[in-house]
Amino acid sequence: MSQKIRRQGTSVRKAAAAQGKARQVRAARARTGSALDTALSWLPFSEGQWHRIFLAMILGGAVILAWMVASFAGVPAMAQQQLAAIAHDAGFEVKRVNVTGTKNLNELKVYQLALADNRRAMPMVDIQALRAKLLELSWVQDARVSRQLPDTLAIDIVERKPAAVLRKADRLVLIDATGHELQVVSPERAKGKLVIAGPGAGQQVEALAGLLGAAPALKPQVTEAEWVGNRRWNLTFRTDQMLALPEGDQQAAKALMTFARLDGVNRLLGGKVAAFDMRAPDRIYLRVPGRTDPVEQSVSAARPAAGQEQN
Repeated sequence: MSQKIRRQGTSVRKAAAAQGKARQVRAARARTGSALDTALSWLPFSEGQWHRIFLAMILGGAVILAWMVASFAGVPAMAQQQLAAIAHDAGFEVKRVNVTGTKNLNELKVYQLALADNRRAMPMVDIQALRAKLLELSWVQDARVSRQLPDTLAIDIVERKPAAVLRKADRLVLIDATGHELQVVSPERAKGKLVIAGPGAGQQVEALAGLLGAAPALKPQVTEAEWVGNRRWNLTFRTDQMLALPEGDQQAAKALMTFARLDGVNRLLGGKVAAFDMRAPDRIYLRVPGRTDPVEQSVSAARPAAGQEQN
């Protein structure tokens, strides 16, 4: 009677291989744990603080996920309010608002919008709606709103930059380069700023800046600019003297550069001439108080017209 003998070699090899893999896994875990422990030791948090942070992240993720599922599933508002109450009880409510980027904007307006419902659960905060309300503020060009769990809203404001003061019939208004009105200002606050006037002047701020850039030496001397007939500028200097420029961007820039050259040679600003008219090509007309006829001078002349004193 024959007897079958089972060979154990294969099982022994399998067991040895399994033990080898187990040792490799333990070694990898030990290396990973050591590296993670080393990385965590660099951060200024204790083990207990890390546990609380991870717990807050887990709870926050669970609450937000439940709220999103409820929203997509069409759960009634009452159920969503219940989820909000759970989030509120777990500490996920708006308690703090961090505002950055403000210089001229009254931050109180930002806080009033962000804390309109100061017991609102964090998952229920409508980030996009809050941003839309912030963009309605006159000084706000852009706004970024984000949640910092568990209880903080972070709001970063990009303010508009004031460029000039627009003179209206009954008030002075600070505007940016696009003509967007920022706020009403008093005459005292308008001092030292470029004042513009005339119908449509608010939409010409960038063009005016380009024009004044053609004669940088004169730019600090210009205090007011009047947009006349929606086609050209009259400039007023610190000396209260006025310069009438021709129509057209290139023609006006050329006339202003010519005036700057003549002023450098003849010291036009600060003299007896009350107004300069450069609307005619290659001619400048000088209006002197007490004289009924304007004095004509070629713009190519290097000295004042005969009989015309500047000082």
